[in-house]
Amino acid sequence: MVFSVVGGATARRIIEDARPDIVSIVRDTYLEHHCGRSANPGSSFLRFPEKPDARIISLPSFLAERGVAGIKWVSSFPENISENLPRASAVLVLNDGTTGYPFACLEAAHISAARTAASAALAAEQILGRRSAERVLFVGAGVLARTFADFLADLKWTLGAAEVYDLEPRYSQALSHHLGQLEIPACPVTEVAPALARADLVFLATTASCPWLTDPSLLRPGQCVLNVSLRDLAPDLLLSAGNVVDDVEHCLTANTSPHLAEQDVGHRDFIDGTIAGLLLGTLAPRLDRPWIVSPFGLGVLDLAVGHHVYQIAVRDNQVTPVPDFLGQTERWEG
Repeated sequence: MVFSVVGGATARRIIEDARPDIVSIVRDTYLEHHCGRSANPGSSFLRFPEKPDARIISLPSFLAERGVAGIKWVSSFPENISENLPRASAVLVLNDGTTGYPFACLEAAHISAARTAASAALAAEQILGRRSAERVLFVGAGVLARTFADFLADLKWTLGAAEVYDLEPRYSQALSHHLGQLEIPACPVTEVAPALARADLVFLATTASCPWLTDPSLLRPGQCVLNVSLRDLAPDLLLSAGNVVDDVEHCLTANTSPHLAEQDVGHRDFIDGTIAGLLLGTLAPRLDRPWIVSPFGLGVLDLAVGHHVYQIAVRDNQVTPVPDFLGQTERWEG
């Protein structure tokens, strides 16, 4: 019984070569979760009194089809970006579903970003009914936005143009340049409201801790708004739109925008359904209003994508074994 480590460079290489496969894995995992073939307990948040905007989150999960359990331990320290460090870092531990023994640890920042981008791309296609948009707006120009752009490119989305908004102009410039390299015409913008009015597809991935987009007239019918950062939108915007989440119980916690909306109105009737419902056809959005997708981020997605990365790394001999990590593997020795 050998414990193995998969480093970030290896995980990134595997993900870059397998983005369409990862979308398929995310799709299958949503359906498996919907059918009750998973365990996805609530996330736990470790917070820091001296850094109220920072947190480390644990996401345990189990997938019956894969026979694997695990936990992602992911940090979010927004102040990192002032030092040109990514906001988030993560590790993923995989456990054997039969014995419970851990068998691998993976650097999971790329895995987390990939599952988030894959989920967003999948939901956007289901909402819009196509892999195209005349104009896409990126609000927040960090790692998640770049990863989402990479997924759109590999999934052969047709995009007329892209606009990028970030409080830090150099980040807007950097993402616009990256989009250009993907042959997606892009430019930075300095105002959000006019850009929102122009966009068919909106990707929100900021470090905001509370709503700052408050006017429902900012959104228009036919738009798909991917509320990935979960806290940019005031309740009134959600209450005037169609709403899709990945899991109702998980998403309506921790003062996310849907949770704030629930607290305002005292019910959850404004939630129209889940991403699994979109995939199954039980939720068919009519584009006579904007649609907001708020994916809290399910641990089972990290587990499925991480397990796939591990399997490819083993196949390609890109794991680092730690033979003595487990110490005693026999109950009685001798």
